[in-house]
Amino acid sequence: MARRRSAGFDDQRDAILAEAAALFARQGYTATSMNQVAAACGVSKATLYHYVRDKHELLLCVADTHVARLETLVNEVWSETAEPRGRLAALITRFVLVYTDAQDQHRVLTDDVRFLDDAARERVLGTQRRVVARFAQAVQAVRPELGAAALTKPLTMLLFGMINWMFTWLRPDGRLDHAAMAPLVVDLFMGGLDHLRVPTVAGSASTSRSATRSKKPHKELQA
Repeated sequence: MARRRSAGFDDQRDAILAEAAALFARQGYTATSMNQVAAACGVSKATLYHYVRDKHELLLCVADTHVARLETLVNEVWSETAEPRGRLAALITRFVLVYTDAQDQHRVLTDDVRFLDDAARERVLGTQRRVVARFAQAVQAVRPELGAAALTKPLTMLLFGMINWMFTWLRPDGRLDHAAMAPLVVDLFMGGLDHLRVPTVAGSASTSRSATRSKKPHKELQA
C-alpha cells in the first residue's frame, strides 16, 4: 500500500523548491550541494530525500514546476479573454507580474536546464514551446498579416526578451517594480505592434544566403 502524504507535504515541497531555486540562482546548480539545500530549508538531508530522489530530480522539479505555472497562466488567460487585443495585453501583464516572485526560478530555467538529462530537458522545453506558441498565436490574432510575413515568432521572442530579462536590471529597492512595469511593457509592445510596417519581402537576403549553407542543428527558441 502506498504511503499517504501528510497534510503539509505540498507546502513543504514548495518551500524546498523555492530554497533550491534561490541557491541554484545565486551560486549555480553544480556548486550547490544537497547538504546546502537541506540546511537552507531547515531540514535533515534524510528529510530532503523524502521529497526528491536526488539533485537532478530537484532541478527538474524547480524547472518543471515553473514552466507548468506559466502554461497554466496562459491557459487561464486564454479561457477568460476572447478579444484579441485584450487577450494579448492580459498575457503580457500576467507574465510580468508572475516574475515578481519567480526570478530565481527563471534564472534556473535560463542557466541550469542544460544539466538535465535529455528526457527531462525535453519535457521542460516542450512546455516552453507550447507557451511560446500560445503567445505567437495571440500576437498573430492582433495582426493576422504577420503570419504570411513569417514575423509572428520573431516578434514574440522580442516580447519575451523584454519580459524575461527584466530581472537583470530591475532593482528590488528601485522606484519601479513589476506592477509599475507591466502597463509600460503592454503599451510599448502593443503600440509598436500597431505601427509595425510589414516588409514587402521579409528576410529575402538572409534566406538566399542560408540556402547555400549546409543544414545544421540549431537550438529551439525558448521563452
